[in-house]
Amino acid sequence: MIRLIDVGKRFEENWALRHVNLEIEKGETLAIIGGSGSGKSTLLRLLIGLIQPTEGEIWMGDKEIGHMTERELKDIRLHTGMVFQYSALFDSMTVGDNVAFGLREHTKLKEPEIQKIVREKLALVGLEGVENMMPGELSGGMKKRVGLARAIAIEPEVIFYDEPSSGLDPIMTEKIDELIIHTQRELHVTSVVVTHDMASACRISDRIAMIYEGELIAVDTSEKFQKLQDPRVQAFFRTLRTTKEGEGA
Repeated sequence: MIRLIDVGKRFEENWALRHVNLEIEKGETLAIIGGSGSGKSTLLRLLIGLIQPTEGEIWMGDKEIGHMTERELKDIRLHTGMVFQYSALFDSMTVGDNVAFGLREHTKLKEPEIQKIVREKLALVGLEGVENMMPGELSGGMKKRVGLARAIAIEPEVIFYDEPSSGLDPIMTEKIDELIIHTQRELHVTSVVVTHDMASACRISDRIAMIYEGELIAVDTSEKFQKLQDPRVQAFFRTLRTTKEGEGA
């Protein structure tokens, strides 16, 4: 579904990514992990077309998207959905209008059909009957769910998630994880999840990829990943354990 061939990204004199080669299979959920400043967010921005690679190729299906114009990317984005770290809902719009936004912008569907899709997608994420609420009336977890409903409203083939558990407590994080798994099973989408939460990555993903100082250093199944002996992987786990112990103190 997605292929990165020797992808690199440089900002002025600094290389944020170097020689990244990765294949993401259709229908797979891939979690991308890494420490702060590792390059994982840069990789996500490349995948969704916000920035272009300095070198290498990015393929989505049979199209090389790494060097497309903004107009060409618009057609590609009709087949992808994005769930932002802080939901990125329009505060001046109702929940229903937020979910309908992409449908109104990019399709010629009539309003009754749009409203039907809005209700269906909100029901899919467990939010029936909230169409007329405003984002300011929602909890953090509900906002994440609305963001997902908006992303899947256009029936995407690929969904990108940017830190979906950020700012949520452990119970809500597990609920969002369950929702990601449920969405993948129901819609058979390809999912790419950028996260710092290793427990979440293991729960939701088929495979985990780790970025370290701009390089892709490990890709494996979630079951095998924690057993990798690469010292950089083990150091990442030690850092996470220390952080969690500190939070629990």
